Amino acid sequence: MNRALPVVRLRVPTDEDAVAWHRLFDDPDVMEFHGGRSAELYVYEELTARQRRHDAELGFCLWTMLDEDDRVIGFTGAQPWPQEWGPKGEIEIGWRLGRAYWGKGYATAAARETLERLRAAGVPNVVAMVRPGNERSVAVTRRLGMELAETFPHPRLPEDALCFRLDLENGHTQ
Repeated sequence: MNRALPVVRLRVPTDEDAVAWHRLFDDPDVMEFHGGRSAELYVYEELTARQRRHDAELGFCLWTMLDEDDRVIGFTGAQPWPQEWGPKGEIEIGWRLGRAYWGKGYATAAARETLERLRAAGVPNVVAMVRPGNERSVAVTRRLGMELAETFPHPRLPEDALCFRLDLENGHTQ
């Protein structure tokens, strides 16, 4: 079934967005593949500050996602892979939504906008790191045209992280 994607707007995160992200993500379902529990507010304060720096320095970041009524519903965007393991040195695209906004096409719409912004910024390719079992995120990667390229052993979990790739210059997977 092909349905129209919802209207979504992306903006550089503000200080206030840290509070909104904290509230939206304080849900065990949302955090199932992100440590299982909500992070403290200071984590989102540091994250939004880091994203403002990324936007200023790189021209992209994890943007705050707003719905058609300008409500904060989550984030999407890209940043350099922040871990010492996995696809070091690469640009990762990602998304996280409040539970009430799942299944409505917001992540796909926002991720497509992110890919356009990354192309405009001259980013040649992106990865998406997804934990096994996170079928919602795997589905978004597929809608973006990404394909599973490799896996990386997770340093803290008994599983391999899935690495999806997309070549932005030629519009296909690597």
